[in-house]
Amino acid sequence: MRDPRLTEQRNPRSRRIDRLSSAEIVDLINAEDRMVAAAVDEEREAIATAIDLAEAAFRAGGRLIYVGAGTSGRLGVLDAAEMPPTFGTDPEMVQGIIAGGYDALVRARDGAEDVSEDGAAAIDARDVGPEDFVLGIATSGSTPFVHGALARARERGAHTGFLLCTYPSRELLDRHDVVIAPLVGPEVITGSTRMKAGTATKLVLNTITTGAMVRLGKVYGNLMVDLQVTCRKLQDRGERILMEMLSVSREEARTLLEEAQGHVKTALVMGALGLDADEARRRLDEEGGVVVRVVGDLDA
Repeated sequence: MRDPRLTEQRNPRSRRIDRLSSAEIVDLINAEDRMVAAAVDEEREAIATAIDLAEAAFRAGGRLIYVGAGTSGRLGVLDAAEMPPTFGTDPEMVQGIIAGGYDALVRARDGAEDVSEDGAAAIDARDVGPEDFVLGIATSGSTPFVHGALARARERGAHTGFLLCTYPSRELLDRHDVVIAPLVGPEVITGSTRMKAGTATKLVLNTITTGAMVRLGKVYGNLMVDLQVTCRKLQDRGERILMEMLSVSREEARTLLEEAQGHVKTALVMGALGLDADEARRRLDEEGGVVVRVVGDLDA
């Protein structure tokens, strides 16, 4: 009997991949990957809803919590881990839960995804509540660990969403605040959802968190201004942002950063308006941290 899940079906275009040359394999995989962005675009409205849910959670003091197993879980943890260095967020703000725990990040834990009660326990351990948004990731749509986690999150009053790469059931659509289903089609290697489904997942998660952070004022123009200088790379990036936006020398930029205790957004407001660090922070707080509301458009 044919499996109804798209992620488990055979791809007719790759049935003879084992007879292809290396260059032909590259061409085939690349052709399949080109379908991913279009599938994600079809889900633009659902992804925008997820951005709004994440923003609302953050503004209420809540969190965005990803839940997944295997590749899906790893991608959730990865996206969460990238938020503090990119946007200067508290590590608690975006979190990732993976079936089997953090050991499963580097070595597959077979069977960890099959216990729904473990998913529920992971939600209890995070003390999930009404301010939080929990997004389950299961490209096949059937992972018990994820379903168990989302059921418990709903019981605890959280908003919930589901990301999958097969046709969502009516029950799934009715159960969650948002369902995102980019239909990337069967994988080049049957069932290997680390491929197109994994790529689609990464694109969707990138868009949700980036969109929410932009809405929160973590970005000015297209610059990562809400970063904290913690290493040479970020020091250089922070200085270059200030040099470009304020038309100052590197030394002046460095001085502003020092006075702002390494916070680029504060330094930008200080330099644009001639304020000290405390007053710059106060102005930013008044405007919800959105730089353009404080200094206007410096690119104009």
